[in-house]
Amino acid sequence: MTISITSAFDSGNIKVLSINDTPDGVRAELEIVRDHQSDFYQWFHFRVAGVAGREVELAIVNCGASAYPGGWPGYRARFSEDRDSWLLADTGYADGTLTIRLAPDSNAVWVAYFAPYSMERHHDLVAWAACQPGVAHRELGLTLDGQPLDLLTVGEGEKRVWLYARQHPGETMAEWWMEGVLERLLDEEDAVARLLRAKATFHIVPNMNPDGSRRGHLRTNAAGVNLNREWHEPSMAQSPEVFLVRAAMDETGVDFAMDVHGDEAIAAVFIAGFEGIPSITERQLSLYHRYRDTLAARTPDFQTRLGYPVAGDGRANLSMSTNQLAERFGAVSMTLEMPFKDNDDLPDADFGWSPARSIQLGKDCLAVLAEMIDEI
Repeated sequence: MTISITSAFDSGNIKVLSINDTPDGVRAELEIVRDHQSDFYQWFHFRVAGVAGREVELAIVNCGASAYPGGWPGYRARFSEDRDSWLLADTGYADGTLTIRLAPDSNAVWVAYFAPYSMERHHDLVAWAACQPGVAHRELGLTLDGQPLDLLTVGEGEKRVWLYARQHPGETMAEWWMEGVLERLLDEEDAVARLLRAKATFHIVPNMNPDGSRRGHLRTNAAGVNLNREWHEPSMAQSPEVFLVRAAMDETGVDFAMDVHGDEAIAAVFIAGFEGIPSITERQLSLYHRYRDTLAARTPDFQTRLGYPVAGDGRANLSMSTNQLAERFGAVSMTLEMPFKDNDDLPDADFGWSPARSIQLGKDCLAVLAEMIDEI
């Protein structure tokens, strides 16, 4: 049977350099394709077919020059034969090459940087949520590729909460987290959800970057722009996603905001704040620290030891959303990061950090917000 490797589907990304089919097994050399009009690359997602019962070795040879080469040591790729359950693959990294070894039982197996979150699943999520009681759906506008940018609004309270994910499209754990948030927030029998909906109005953008998501990008939109460096001066010409969302935020105001991401190198869940903005207040900072420390107390999947360096006084980058929103609105804002690797504090030998853990973390994040919503 002919061996095939393809990425011609939603969020697919790989270039085939060679395929060698020998009696000992199949070996292929591959390259990750750069984001359009950008030097960023690290996301991959492809299908290998014709390999049932075979030993398969996949060598991605250009990882040394990828966006975050420090993310490869200790990393393990994900694979699935049913596109539902994504397991950790036998993976090694040396001399700029990521080598993935598989022995699939099925004739086709899918391989990805992390469990994918397709645009079709995104539309299913939006359609389901929009049909739930009390939810309003709004199309903020269209992306450069002509895709809709979706906003879901729910709640009757005075506190203005914004949650948004996948500014960086390859960080698919962020939209799995959104599934958890929406599942809990829209559960009319959940006491946390009922409290939050009474005290706050939630504005939720499950996917900030539909174009990059469909194109199989790591970090940028259709114009090759990193959206999380556009919040100071977005434009419809190169960053309509940020332009439209920030305009909607200006309409409502923002009291609390969470920007949801994944981190390539740090094998932990953590948050980053807005230290260093010019107008920072003790109230903002104390509420941010309270949220961070309470989340650490509530779930062992979150920790505070590891994270990003803190900006010095007046040195925050206001082109990044968390800093811009804290400065612009006086909001308590933060960036949540989940790992592409496993969570080293609580490793899972089969799944690593996974969609299920991302979903649960979303639910846990809501519970912490409920504890302090009156003070936000």
